[in-house]
Amino acid sequence: MSTILDAKIPDGSLVEKWTKFRSNVPLVNPANKRNLEIIVVGTGLAGASAAASLAELGYTVKAFCFQDSPRRAHSIAAQGGINAAKNYQNDGDSTYRLFYDTIKGGDYRAREANVHRLAEVSANIIDQCVAQGVPFARDYGGLLKNRSFGGTQVKRTFYAAGQTGQQLLLGAYSSLQRQIGLGNVKMYTRHEMLDVVMVDGKARGIIARDLISGKLERHFGHAVLLCTGGYGNVFYLSTNAMGSNVTAAWKAHRKGALFGNPCFTQIHPTCIPVSGDHQSKLTLMSESLRNDGRIWVPKQKGDTRPANDIPEEERDYYLERRYPAFGNLVPRDIASRAAKERCDAGYGVGASKMAVYLDFRSNLINKYGRAEASKLGIDNPDEETLIRLGRAVVKEEYGNLFDMYKQITGEDPYETPMRIYPAVHYTMGGLWVDYNLMTTVKGLYALGEANFSDHGANRLGASALMQGLADGYFVLPYTIGAYLAAEIKTKAISTDAPEFVEAEKAVQERITQFLSIKGKKSVDNFHKRLGKIMWEQCGMSRSAEGLKGAIADIQALRKEFYSDVFVPGDADEFNPELEKAGRVADFIELGELMCVDALQREESCGGHFREEFQTPDGEALRDDEKYAYVSAWEFKDTSQWELHKEELVYENIKIAQRSYK
Repeated sequence: MSTILDAKIPDGSLVEKWTKFRSNVPLVNPANKRNLEIIVVGTGLAGASAAASLAELGYTVKAFCFQDSPRRAHSIAAQGGINAAKNYQNDGDSTYRLFYDTIKGGDYRAREANVHRLAEVSANIIDQCVAQGVPFARDYGGLLKNRSFGGTQVKRTFYAAGQTGQQLLLGAYSSLQRQIGLGNVKMYTRHEMLDVVMVDGKARGIIARDLISGKLERHFGHAVLLCTGGYGNVFYLSTNAMGSNVTAAWKAHRKGALFGNPCFTQIHPTCIPVSGDHQSKLTLMSESLRNDGRIWVPKQKGDTRPANDIPEEERDYYLERRYPAFGNLVPRDIASRAAKERCDAGYGVGASKMAVYLDFRSNLINKYGRAEASKLGIDNPDEETLIRLGRAVVKEEYGNLFDMYKQITGEDPYETPMRIYPAVHYTMGGLWVDYNLMTTVKGLYALGEANFSDHGANRLGASALMQGLADGYFVLPYTIGAYLAAEIKTKAISTDAPEFVEAEKAVQERITQFLSIKGKKSVDNFHKRLGKIMWEQCGMSRSAEGLKGAIADIQALRKEFYSDVFVPGDADEFNPELEKAGRVADFIELGELMCVDALQREESCGGHFREEFQTPDGEALRDDEKYAYVSAWEFKDTSQWELHKEELVYENIKIAQRSYK
């Protein structure tokens, strides 16, 4: 493991780095590729695209997912769209503008070279997906349509109604299935990676558990790719799928992979509010809805009137008031904090008063209704006609999202405004990787949300799908050659080697430990309690006092977990509670590190808002002199980490206080 962080950023100007890298990176010839085995853990957008691309190149690939099909990866849940700098709208977009918006949106805490590369390859992603048959929205003439997302002043987001992630995943899945059919990829569904196997300081395989039989398996690979998503479920309630977890990344962290910026988590402003203690997850309403919905609260505190009974002059469109240049399309961190501030000040709506309105009525009438009436030659249409015509247009754009909201809440958002409130969504932190996407463990890579590299302290909307597919289709297939070109003489290592035996033994002992505790509390009991600590003390706002208390509380919770958790069943069977026990145990350790990271970063930036560090008007107050670095944490022992810093150098942009006013 490297204790001195070397990002391996190529020389040359920013716009030439990726081109020069591709021209000079070592290559593996086709005959040698067949003799190299690559393990891909996770088959969402990053994993499926990487596995398919590597297999197409000729490598032997083994892919693992804990779902019963790659089609169930959490990437399917992304709704609103995917960014790309194609400038179809001719509204001033460019590769540089996408690069700049992403750096600025991340509050100047992302690596310049990686972000520019992401912007460069973004246009290729759209072409790739169109060729796969992804049904992107098109205008009347058949050209691809775009819409806006937060943090930008151009339309660069490509979309497929409100199910973009699903359609993109089906494209990547089709490519993966083709390679499976050709015998180039061996797919292991219902398998969970429980450890990385190290041989002579390099990642050479994994230990996986067959979740149906409970059997532990050893798998060799010349390289291991972790494409396992984010860790938002450390908060228990989040927009993530219930199975989403940090275990694969955390096992890598314990084996020497540094963890970058763990406290940088994203709170999404457009979620259906919590309705009670019975909930196990939250539901996201796409950010794309902020294109056509206006966010407001009553001007009068504690106003209990139905939304439609509150006249226009008594509504506070607070985002439009505070941030006139971007209005409802400010970045997620800013919109989330603004909603929290209004609710905390007593202006919240709904039964809990912890919600704000997202209202479509005015745009149904004025933006879409009048345009449709004009097309039909209807002069002086009444309001009922405008609503009917506008509703048809909105239904085509967002229909599945409106239907989902109605099914969950019992309210029709065409008739009454949606109620929304911020919730945990995405994690910008992850395993530290260099320009090649390799962690500090040789031969171990992290792609997509599993790494830290592209989003800084706040991810702009529609950039997650872009990064996952960029890493899998267009980045990793090049960069992995820099490592594998030197590995062509390495023969397949027997899984009977001592390192594999010891790794499996350690996994088995951990499983036995969970089953033998025989306590009185369920795994969910501990997960909920951890989530409460994390949300209250390391959520939308943090303070030194709260973080110190959270660290102590988490340490106590961990001690109690290992003395009083009850895991029913046996190891050699299908046992979801055993799966959860391992994941929650890892979440507890991660939660402590997140609080440690948030405590040492004495500034506010992006999604990391320290109450002690804010401007007079309540905005995030960065400290570029002291904290313009990536926090990369090395695991030493339980509750012990060492901080390494990757200094962030900006040569092509001017760092400034973020403003969307």
